[in-house]
Order: sequence, then C-alpha cells, then structure tokens
Amino acid sequence: MKLTAVPSDLKPIAGRVVDYIFGMDLTWDWPGGVAFYGVSSIFEATGEQAYLERMAEWCDEYIEAGLPIWNVNTCAMGHMLLTLYEHTQDQKYLDLILSKIDYIQNKAPRFGERVLQHTVSAKNDFPEQCWADTLFMAAYFMLRTGVMLGEKPLIEDALHQFYWHIHYLQDEDSGLWYHGYNNIRKDHMSGIYWARANAWAAYTMSRAARVVPEGYLYPPMMHIWSSLRDQLAAIKKLQKDNGLWGTVLDAPEAYGEVSATAGIAAAMLMQGNPLHAKYVQKALDGVLDNIAANGRVLNVSGGTAVMKDVEDYLAVDRKWAQGWGQGLTLALLAAAIQVGE
Repeated sequence: MKLTAVPSDLKPIAGRVVDYIFGMDLTWDWPGGVAFYGVSSIFEATGEQAYLERMAEWCDEYIEAGLPIWNVNTCAMGHMLLTLYEHTQDQKYLDLILSKIDYIQNKAPRFGERVLQHTVSAKNDFPEQCWADTLFMAAYFMLRTGVMLGEKPLIEDALHQFYWHIHYLQDEDSGLWYHGYNNIRKDHMSGIYWARANAWAAYTMSRAARVVPEGYLYPPMMHIWSSLRDQLAAIKKLQKDNGLWGTVLDAPEAYGEVSATAGIAAAMLMQGNPLHAKYVQKALDGVLDNIAANGRVLNVSGGTAVMKDVEDYLAVDRKWAQGWGQGLTLALLAAAIQVGE
C-alpha cells in the first residue's frame, strides 16, 4: 500500500509521542497498557534501542513499587512485557506474563461458551457483558503469548474469544460492531456503533490474521478474515472530510475521534487492500494534524463505558491526553513506517 508519508518524516513525530507518554505518570492499567503497546510497536518498527531501555526502566520501577491485582483491563500491560521478554529474555517478565495468562484462563469471569466477561476491577463489574475492548486487553495478549511460546491451546482459546466476540458484537447487516453485549438481557444495551470499539476489533483482527503461523489451519481464522473484510468495507464509507471517523460511526453530528481513527487506519494498513490506500492516507493526515508539537495527541475521547444513548457518547469529553490515544497513534505510525520501508 503506497502512502505519501515517508518513514524519515514519521520517526521524529513518533519520538515526540513517545516522550509525551513517559511524562504522563501512567499506571499499571489499560491506559498504560495501550500506550506502552504503542511504544513497543515503534520500537519494533524502528529498532531504536532507547525505546526498549525506557520501557524496561519504567517497568522495573513499577514492579518494585508493587503491581495491582489482575483483571481484563490490567492484562493490557502484558503487551509491553511480551516485547521486553522477547528482547531481554529476563525471567521476571515471563513470570508476569504467565501470571496474567493464568488469570485469563483460570480465574477471569466467563459466561456462555467460555466467553471472557469484561472486567475493570476485582469486582463483578459487568455481569455476563461482552465488550470489544476485551479483544485488545486480553484476547490479543493471549494470542501473542501463545504464538511466542508455541502453545496451541493458548492460540485456540484466544481465537475462540475472537469468534464469540464477532458473534455477539458484529452486526451482520451493517458490518459494524456494537460496543457491548449483555448476555443476561440478550441485547446490545444502547446498540451504539462506537468508533473505538470498532478500532479495538479491527486492529486486533488485522493483527491476528498476521501473527498466527499457518493461521489458515485454525477454523476461527476464516471467521476473522471475513468479519474484518465486511467491517472495513462498511467503515470506509463513514470517514469524515478531515480524515477522522466520528466517535459514533453513523452519527453525522459526532466529533472526529483520533484514537479510533488511528486504530482503524492501522487495521486497514495491515489488511493490505490497495483500494483502502486513499482512506488510510486521509486518516493518517488527519491524525498527524492532531499531534501537537510536544507529542500530545489531541481530540481523544475519555474513558467510555457502554453508555445509554448516542447523546451520552457524544458528551464524553476530548480535552485531555489519554494513554490509548497516544498508543493507538503510535500503532498507526509504526504500521506506516513499516509499509514505507
């Protein structure tokens, strides 16, 4: 896929986004998990050792200070641990990875066909609710771990999560994804096509299709490929003139939201359909227009539960920098750098 941006232009911008992350005082939770996933992505794309060293220093200090208990959202920090372990072979990182995997497989609440319930604390936060966020925070982490360790059961469980999240959350008629599903009520709650939920789904499905060796030998992978194809075919039609996607995809009055745009565009890049190039280029330009000189990513919606209606989604503020905005922006820049080299 051809883009006008060249890696030599994008790398210093990514560096400023990384610098901003390390000044944010992020904690061991999902905002940091997504942010440091982004740093890991830029490290993999550029080979810049300073990124790895800064992550290791931050991680080691936090380990010494004390880690929280695990839930789906805190498992997002496992992405950085995978990168650190792969490049340092330090056992302490692997021990933490395996501890998170043990939680996901043996302790995390599940419902129905062993579908992971979304959790944000030690409490039963959202009984029998399936959220698109879980794919990034836990399922994709489990998939990456299974691939790294060559553990087929882990890969199968991760792909099982993708299969059922597609089943519960994707609208087959529109191709778009709902934010959440309530298995007790058998409904999608407010039934909103929230943009960042679609980004979590599209980005992780595009990665799953790439990272699993001989993925075609796993039946759920065919489901993922078709789901992603139909989702991106629908999403591309909803892009705004400024290159962004609205925080509610099908609401014309919705503000353009940068974290979702970055995740969706990165998914398009990795899917590799050349007919998506014009949408990716427009999105990349829109994201770059929203990176301040100091590396702060602008127009990122705050943390968002499954809200009651469209108005509540549109009322979520976008004033502050957020770890997920920084991280998904880096994921897009990393993908663009790799395509350009």
